[in-house]
Amino acid sequence: MRQSRTVCSQDVPTHYFDNHGKRGVLLHAVGGLAAGSFYLPFKRVRRWSWESYWLVGGLLMWGTCPLIAAVVTIPELLNTLQLDKQASLITLLCGMGWGCGHITFGLSIRYLGISLGTGLSLGFCTFFGSLMPTLVKGTFFTLLAAPAGQFALAGLAICLVGIVLTAWAGMSKENEVSEEIKKEGVEEFQFFRGVSVALFAGVMSACFAFGIEFGQPLQELAVTEGGADPIYANNAPLLLILWGGGLMNFLFCITLNLRNGSVSDYVDREKPLANNYIFCILVGLIAYSEFLFFGMGETQMGRFSVLASYPIHMAFIIAFSNMWGILLHEWRGTSGRTRGLLALGLLFLLGSTILSAYGSYQLTLLN
Repeated sequence: MRQSRTVCSQDVPTHYFDNHGKRGVLLHAVGGLAAGSFYLPFKRVRRWSWESYWLVGGLLMWGTCPLIAAVVTIPELLNTLQLDKQASLITLLCGMGWGCGHITFGLSIRYLGISLGTGLSLGFCTFFGSLMPTLVKGTFFTLLAAPAGQFALAGLAICLVGIVLTAWAGMSKENEVSEEIKKEGVEEFQFFRGVSVALFAGVMSACFAFGIEFGQPLQELAVTEGGADPIYANNAPLLLILWGGGLMNFLFCITLNLRNGSVSDYVDREKPLANNYIFCILVGLIAYSEFLFFGMGETQMGRFSVLASYPIHMAFIIAFSNMWGILLHEWRGTSGRTRGLLALGLLFLLGSTILSAYGSYQLTLLN
């Protein structure tokens, strides 16, 4: 076995972002479009329980697609994962935590709609995904003392304001719109339940950021020992994150199938099986492309690192998901005041991700 060499951000030339960073932002934009759009085909699924179509779509996203991508792009995949078993295990466990958040992310969209559900969930996710690593590593007060760190932390404070404003808009919608119109836009609209699961989704989905962080050794080994092109190196940790998350989603959905008596959904010929499987497969392919493009984009950011990639990616998801929410008339029947609160809250959320990304970028320049 040849000696492995650690590839880190300090090895990257300062002009790297000029050459590759724009490509990284574009890749994050494509991934954000996929993440903001993946739930749409589920609206064409008929007469299946939520847990059934979530599981069928998820099997591609969590299991099949990441395995195919990793095998194709990392010739020595098994060797890569075995070389650092500790990093592999921690990354897998982070994936299981993210999986719990992913379940409730789907539920938040179910109860709040694409626009409000995604905005709140990703607002919480951006906040906790950026803050929690600094608390775990004990670097919070170091960040607070540095001007660049103050930019990043100010972004988190603005994120909280955005969360409050979007939640306020949701409460206003709850009071203004009739049940008939609510269910026309979001079939199972339940504001307070939706906010609860969005909060849990945001906290647990932050484990994805931990998975990428703790999976850095696997990314490096994928290049030095696995024979991967650097742009695809993240497929190694992503495989473990998605498999860990997929395991939690699989167990949850099967439990609901058994509890709700919906196991027959998968084979009942009286239901539109072909239609449902086609649209669920489409969901899985679109949803996985988010992670594929996130992984590729993160490797192109040079000194920006995952600290900047994560909020930039979240910003694109929030923007695209709310574009769909408007086009699908999820806020039809609300007052101008309510729509103004939503727009202002989303503006704060987008601004917070940009400010956090800028602060993170300045921090990487100091390293």
